[in-house]
Amino acid sequence: MLKLCGFSASNYYNKVKLALLEKGVAFEEELAWVGETDPSASPIGKVPYFKTDAGPLSESTVMLEYVEAQYPTPALLPADPFQAAKARELVRYIELHLELVARNLYPEAFFGGKVSDSTKEKVGQQLEKNTAAFATLTRFAPYIAGDSFTLADCAATVHLPLVSAATKIIYGRDFLADLPLRDYLKLVGARPSVVQVNADRKTNTELMMQRAKAKATEAAAKG
Repeated sequence: MLKLCGFSASNYYNKVKLALLEKGVAFEEELAWVGETDPSASPIGKVPYFKTDAGPLSESTVMLEYVEAQYPTPALLPADPFQAAKARELVRYIELHLELVARNLYPEAFFGGKVSDSTKEKVGQQLEKNTAAFATLTRFAPYIAGDSFTLADCAATVHLPLVSAATKIIYGRDFLADLPLRDYLKLVGARPSVVQVNADRKTNTELMMQRAKAKATEAAAKG
């Protein structure tokens, strides 16, 4: 049985989970918090990772490609090679040029930390440029890459809301406001796979916050 390892508060975990649910693949979930991962399966200690009959596999985008190749129907990439490449291109843009840049804001936006003004300025400039570039690639017709749900949507569904929320909290405005993101998220949010992922994410996020509080309390007691 295929095992998806990690935790449901992770957007990268949920990207892979969405693909599995969309394809109807039978899989088990194995809870693995950061710092408690299997080093033989994820040598760098990141989540998510797979445990398969053939061996372990890490890196979420590689895992998506494995899922698409191993379980080809229903397809989550267009049959046309160029259009398939365009969907992959969107995954890379969303993750490298939007989510990973906005991630620098998450400590203050979501976790009660503080981000320096210089970091905010640098990230804001990068996101201004990158969101404009992303807007030229997206289709929203009605899905990110065209008229069908693809791997690009697995990425967009879990990453874009975080980028939107983080920029609104830190800068007072949503950097993705010019895109039809609200209608798009309403569309994909009606899919059973997304309903399940969102429900599991909420439950797991609450558990994650409880664990963080418990660790903080324990550290304070020792200090």
